[in-house]
Amino acid sequence: MKYFFTALISTIAFSASAQQSYQPGKDELIAAYKRSAMMDTSVAKSVARATVKANWAPDGKSFWYKVNTPGGENETISVDPTSRKKSVVKDPSTLAASIPERSTERNPRQRNFERSNESPDKKYTAIVKDGNIFIKSISDQKETQLTTDGTPAKPYARMTWSPDSKTLVGYKTDPKETEKVYYLLSSVPGTTRAELKSNNYMQPGEDFTSFEMFVFDIANKTNKKVATEKIDFFGPPQLHWRKGDNNYFTFERRDRGHQRFRVIEVNTKTAQTKDIIDEKTNTFIYEQRIFTQYLADTHELIWATEKDGYRHLYLVDEITGKEKAITKGNWVVRNIDSVDVKKREIWFRASGMNPEEDPYNIHYYRIGFDGKKLQHLSPAIGNHSIAYSPDKKYFLDTYSQVNVAPVTTLHTTADGKKLMDIEKADLSDFHKKGIRLPEVFVAKARDGKTDIWGIMMRPSNMDSTKTYPVIEYIYAGPQDSFVPKTFLPYSEMQSLAELGFIVVQCDGMGTANRSKAFHDVCWKNLGDAGFEDRILWIKALAKKHSYLDISKVGIYGTSAGGQNAGGAVLFHPEFYTSAVAACGCHDNRVDKQWWNEQWMGYPVGPHYEAQSNITNAAKLKGNLMLLVGEADTNVPPESTYRFADALIKANKTFELIVVPGLGHSDGGPFGKAKKRDFFVKTLLGVDPPNRNAGEL
Repeated sequence: MKYFFTALISTIAFSASAQQSYQPGKDELIAAYKRSAMMDTSVAKSVARATVKANWAPDGKSFWYKVNTPGGENETISVDPTSRKKSVVKDPSTLAASIPERSTERNPRQRNFERSNESPDKKYTAIVKDGNIFIKSISDQKETQLTTDGTPAKPYARMTWSPDSKTLVGYKTDPKETEKVYYLLSSVPGTTRAELKSNNYMQPGEDFTSFEMFVFDIANKTNKKVATEKIDFFGPPQLHWRKGDNNYFTFERRDRGHQRFRVIEVNTKTAQTKDIIDEKTNTFIYEQRIFTQYLADTHELIWATEKDGYRHLYLVDEITGKEKAITKGNWVVRNIDSVDVKKREIWFRASGMNPEEDPYNIHYYRIGFDGKKLQHLSPAIGNHSIAYSPDKKYFLDTYSQVNVAPVTTLHTTADGKKLMDIEKADLSDFHKKGIRLPEVFVAKARDGKTDIWGIMMRPSNMDSTKTYPVIEYIYAGPQDSFVPKTFLPYSEMQSLAELGFIVVQCDGMGTANRSKAFHDVCWKNLGDAGFEDRILWIKALAKKHSYLDISKVGIYGTSAGGQNAGGAVLFHPEFYTSAVAACGCHDNRVDKQWWNEQWMGYPVGPHYEAQSNITNAAKLKGNLMLLVGEADTNVPPESTYRFADALIKANKTFELIVVPGLGHSDGGPFGKAKKRDFFVKTLLGVDPPNRNAGEL
């Protein structure tokens, strides 16, 4: 028996080692390219009954929607929530009249909107002359000068009146001119010369216009400088005047460097200040996810912050600064949908509350200001999207997973009770295509504890006895998470897989929507890009599936993903052997100020240079293709040009594709074709089809 098991183990080991690398012949490869192109245009139409967009009747008692059916026909369905019945509408033209007409008129509040410095009581107008503030009496046009130290070069500006017209707030400014970046349009039709273009573009470390806040007592014609630092980031704030007592207002202040956020109270009589909220961190505060809503009647505000390790909601007394947690736990508040001041309820979305499912799946909830009566409106496992009826009496809940087809259900909003099933996607035509749905895979991160979630795409005609090169699609920008969570019957990743690759995507540490600690990995560390986690994840996937050949790993990405792809073959050449980097921000000092200072910090330090692909160009060992559109106004094209220059000076071999007239993109159809050919050549080891010879 001992010898039997030894022989069996030897046979298994021999079988695994004997797996041959997939290497298609010319005809097989051409067929794969054609199959991929065919799927690009046909697969999306093969999923039926997946989308429900309700058209509610004016009385809110019924709705109808259109769906595509297997075979490509459309069907119109009418739904009566009261009877919980739905029926096919034989003559959809009869429903046209039930769609409320959408007004083309602008919001009445905006119709005659102008920037005006007229006081609310209509007695004065605030104006600036020769850099100084004057108030002009509307009744007799008499002007009174309030400041004398302003100049045309450093004027006062941005005046705001208190609701009772007794106080004016203004700012003494120190303007800074925004510098420009330049690019050439080489191939403008009808011309024989290139056109030089430019646009205003702040880069990390450059100075902002600064603002000093002053309060002006209109009755006494006096002014005081508010006891706060110059505002040198984000410009003048919105003021929130205390209802019932206009002697006080609050404003929000974000310090440059993204490490401090305050809500500051100003006493207009003394110009003294008090911090109502003062959040500080050793890493970063995510600017775009700061949420505040002011409740004027009760002198409270709702605040979302990650200060306790996950993004949660707090109720803050706007006078005392006392905080009460509304939500808490090891999960993330993703978005605030609405605040019901009368019922003192918050409607919000969150992920990670259910430990039994993907922590990125979005669910919908309602909770009281006191943190009680938490109600889960979308309990089914999956990633949810809710659409309410106009009167919010009902809602439609559509949920799915990346490999589980969408289901749409109807619920009552008051209690979340499910009334009926509306649709379940029909995949009968899709399955005839022979496409494999993505596989979800979870492995441990670099800390050995945290789960890393990702997906894998395989060729539809994969032979599991062979091994296939792996290509990772990467975007490690810290502003979000990026692995799809809704149903994904087809994508560019699957299209690329059809050529003979295993294509993967995962969210490594340093991306958003998990704990603050998970996110903080990116701080002053964009060069990290979660690669330690990504490599471990791919290796774990290869242990599960022997058909992954991780001796041949490619990677591609666009924008920040282009930076990541380029960095992969510089900083991890032992694992990544081929990369396609499109319009990458290859040096964060060249890219836009707001995005890079958010993650890399301010002031610009030596860590910027240390993590630059340009600085590290000499480390290139694998295969690299750089793609860029010459008209990119998001990431300056010179970022790619400077990377290419450094590679040339380091005597490195690489490919550079510059697409005339193209903006911020992965190269468009031409770039995508070049990317596929590049991976076929460098990973499969065969020549791509010759388009010039008509092989495609």
